[in-house]
Amino acid sequence: MKLEYLGHACFRIDGCLVIDPYKDGSVPGLEPLRVTAAKVICTHGHADHSGVECVELDGSECNLKISEVASFHDDAGGRLRGPNTIFVIKNSDGEKLVHLGDLGHFPNDEQLAAISDADYLLIPVGGYYTIDAEMAVKICEAARPKCIIPMHYRTATSGYPELATVDEFVKLAEKRGMGEQLMVV
Repeated sequence: MKLEYLGHACFRIDGCLVIDPYKDGSVPGLEPLRVTAAKVICTHGHADHSGVECVELDGSECNLKISEVASFHDDAGGRLRGPNTIFVIKNSDGEKLVHLGDLGHFPNDEQLAAISDADYLLIPVGGYYTIDAEMAVKICEAARPKCIIPMHYRTATSGYPELATVDEFVKLAEKRGMGEQLMVV
């Protein structure tokens, strides 16, 4: 499975699927997004995840199997920030990628079963609007992914000022023995 990081929580998978494109100007410091793909999907409707107009559909085939797992953008059953969709994506080789979107809570048993044992787990780690570094590490421990890719955090040049950098997550993950699984983009 080929992953291309496009910024914030946006990725292109196998060149044919874009997940969570950000709208122009919605994420401080990021250049406008202009990409092509066969398909585009969004975990929820906030501007930093729903810029479908920034993705030109090229009419190509996308043979990825996509399933959805309902979740929430907060730890109050969606009352604060609404719903969030977790995407579980499989390719023809059986590789499994999970994009948690703006997950704001620890997954329940059904959600955890759906996201467990992924080849790639794309997980928010910046806190404030989503789970924080500590919760992200706990989810990684429970879900046992082969590769952990943190997303939705502040960098030196982009991101919301309220978000933490990736540093705390990396430090905690390494302390808990997950350093070999980390791929920081």
